[in-house]
Amino acid sequence: MAATITGVGVGLGLSCSSKLTNRFSSSAGSSRCSVKMSVSVEEQRKNFTLKKSEEAFNVAKELMPGGVNSPVRAFKSVGGQPIVFDSVKGSHMWDIDGNEYIDYVGSWGPAIIGHADDQVLAALGETMKKGTSFGAPCLLENVLAEMVISAVPSIEMVRFVNSGTEACMGVLRLARAFTGRERIIKFEGCYHGHADPFLVKAGSGVATLGLPDSPGVPKGATYETLTAPFNDVSALENLFENNKGEIAAIILEPVVGNSGFIAPKPDFLNAIRRITKENGALLIFDEVMTGFRLAYGGAQEYFGVTPDLTTLGKIIGGGLPVGAYGGRRDIMEMVAPAGPMYQAGTLSGNPLAMTAGIHTLKRLKEPGTYEYLNKITGELTQGIIDAGKKAGHAICGGYISGMFGFFFTEGPVYNFEDAKKSETTKFARFYRGMLEEGVYFAPSQFEAGFTSLAHSSDDIQHTIAAAEKVLRQI
Repeated sequence: MAATITGVGVGLGLSCSSKLTNRFSSSAGSSRCSVKMSVSVEEQRKNFTLKKSEEAFNVAKELMPGGVNSPVRAFKSVGGQPIVFDSVKGSHMWDIDGNEYIDYVGSWGPAIIGHADDQVLAALGETMKKGTSFGAPCLLENVLAEMVISAVPSIEMVRFVNSGTEACMGVLRLARAFTGRERIIKFEGCYHGHADPFLVKAGSGVATLGLPDSPGVPKGATYETLTAPFNDVSALENLFENNKGEIAAIILEPVVGNSGFIAPKPDFLNAIRRITKENGALLIFDEVMTGFRLAYGGAQEYFGVTPDLTTLGKIIGGGLPVGAYGGRRDIMEMVAPAGPMYQAGTLSGNPLAMTAGIHTLKRLKEPGTYEYLNKITGELTQGIIDAGKKAGHAICGGYISGMFGFFFTEGPVYNFEDAKKSETTKFARFYRGMLEEGVYFAPSQFEAGFTSLAHSSDDIQHTIAAAEKVLRQI
């Protein structure tokens, strides 16, 4: 089961247009790929600057809304200068100022075997010789589909798409088509992409920016979306009692990653499975984050609870854009062209994403993979929690396999309301301090962290030592 750690204290490659190329020259190159820090911690901190990132980001703000293509990258919740990166390798990243970081974001989850893995890159190189997109069936789709179906307990058929958002859009439409019902239940703080029906108490970037949900979403789009606190079975039972015969499905992150790391209470997932069966509703696990990360078969293998439908993303594309939804054959056969529920995509199943996914999953299936992830993640999380307690901060957290999180609050944290008790200003100071020590966490208190097979014992010990130093200072 999930490892939860609590403690109580008294407080707690750049691609530029010609206009930009002449302005920036990066000192971070592909030759700097070792898993050890290229310079000493003291030297890095002494020379730490984000001048080039600041210049690049100022230009970006004139070109793109907020200077980014996904809101959390703008550092709104942690303050300071957003970082513009140049290259990644293994467990490390380099920005355009030449700073090196141990990375615990992993491209928000996909980089579970490490960034720019040599075997994956070699396979992609061979695939590219044949073309990058066919717009037609390719054999690689069969190979990855067979791997996904054999791994994930709930999946008997699968449809590949291009993002986790797209997967959740498709699975929601499918659940409504199959049941003939329109209402869905989601949990507060769970994020299922930016489609209109899901932007209700959505956590993640919405929580990070403090937005109520999102303007531009019509009332009709969310009218059929019901919400309940995560880990609250009685609230869920009340929703079914008050909406008899109207609920098509429950969708949830089996381990919440978009409010920070929040694990389910014992038997919570079993209770949801029971309630959906009793009420003729479908159970959907959004495993875009947890799929192939908590276990090879995802959270449903780890917890032993099989949903009707599952969404996937991130890891199954090995760092390339991808998503998927799948489940019981009788449900999936409603998807066009086998059935009447329409969904399509120009780049769905493209050979590059399929290749990267195939070679990533091959590596994950090797013996000892998840034992190693659990070991290093446990050491990391426990080390940070212990350092926080020793420095007199209120801090709690937990981990499962290669996924972890911690909150600057006494805890325990069972849902989004608990998570919001965290001292976000303290997290912001911690975050900025860790950057100067060469450690890159997600720039939000409300995001989970990720480890990879490329993280070494040295990486973990360096991170803990940096945390001890920063936690004493803040």
